[in-house]
Amino acid sequence: MWRVGTVVALQDETTSARTLTLEVPDWPGHVAGQHVDVRLTAPDGYSAARSYSIASAPNSEKRLEITVERFPNGEVSPYLTQELVVRDQLELRGPIGGWFVWRPEQTEPIQLIAGGSGIVPLIAMIRSRASFGSSSPFRLLYSVREPAAVFYREELRTLADRSIVGITYAYTRAVPQDWPLPPGRINADLIANATWPSTLSPTCYICGPTSFVESAAEFLSRNGHNAQKIRTERFGPTGDRQ
Repeated sequence: MWRVGTVVALQDETTSARTLTLEVPDWPGHVAGQHVDVRLTAPDGYSAARSYSIASAPNSEKRLEITVERFPNGEVSPYLTQELVVRDQLELRGPIGGWFVWRPEQTEPIQLIAGGSGIVPLIAMIRSRASFGSSSPFRLLYSVREPAAVFYREELRTLADRSIVGITYAYTRAVPQDWPLPPGRINADLIANATWPSTLSPTCYICGPTSFVESAAEFLSRNGHNAQKIRTERFGPTGDRQ
């Protein structure tokens, strides 16, 4: 079922990513970690649909947020990040997904591992943890190219200061001034030192490019984590232009 959402706010997260806040009068509600399909239709009838994770926590305001990263030669993302304006309308289908979700009744430790824009469904989980007042301990390991590529930078800092989530950053190309480590990808040592130990039986959520997700899941498995407690969401080349 396709619904119509009206853009009520726009927020740039980085130079290539923008958060869209949509008001959807008949929105049925969602769970943190779910996604929606967005469909654009041209005047000649040609349409293109893409999937985007929901960034917002569940709420009673019939609103949801998606954060879109722009692909320069894409069909959909350039329009959503550069041309869309407040009061424009979009067609949406969802919410979609039931495995890669976090629910407030979960009380076990939560380990989040994000690669780049894979932070989007995980910020929904962190926001949900905060809004529901959950006592479930959260950790986030966030891999990005450089400091300027961090989504939700100030909000994450505030959430960490409030002890909602503990955060470890891994920078792959450029690091902040006085950073103690050189640029590098997530590796076995970082996973071992910056994530919950397997003895605590955390539920782990990993989201990012396919190769990143596979590597992170393998490192967790080597550290003794139960495969049934490792949930993954991946994106990568599919033949579609974003």
